[in-house]
Amino acid sequence: MITVQTEIEISAPIQLCFDMARDIDMHTKTVWKHTRERAILGVTSGPIGAGDTVTFQATHFLVRQKLTSKITEFDEPFRFVDEMQRGAFKSLRHIHDFKQIGDQTIMTDTLYFEAPMGFIGKVVERLILKHYMKRFLEHRNRELKTHILNLVK
Repeated sequence: MITVQTEIEISAPIQLCFDMARDIDMHTKTVWKHTRERAILGVTSGPIGAGDTVTFQATHFLVRQKLTSKITEFDEPFRFVDEMQRGAFKSLRHIHDFKQIGDQTIMTDTLYFEAPMGFIGKVVERLILKHYMKRFLEHRNRELKTHILNLVK
């Protein structure tokens, strides 16, 4: 199993950051454009909450795929966790943590994932997927920060 963690500071209230991070429309606006990611089932627009599911369709590594996640933990405005129910990974758990320090919100993403296919999957995890997933999260978080800062101007 691989762990990827990212952290970003946003000069905005914790509630706004929390709400924007769980908004499906914002998610599709902030991921890499070349993946053509979109929500197709479950909650497909607006905020996602406790017990909700969403299925995203996207292209990664030239393969069109679907991933269904469920919100398995929800502690507004401090944390929510989504876990893959169906998709290309053997397992995937994404923890979104938020902490307010003064006028800053610290948003931390911790992603745990495991690729299928045994030994070959473990090699791919370490050589390709760990870096890819970190870049994916860092890009999304920078884009999310930009959108949030435009709202608080």
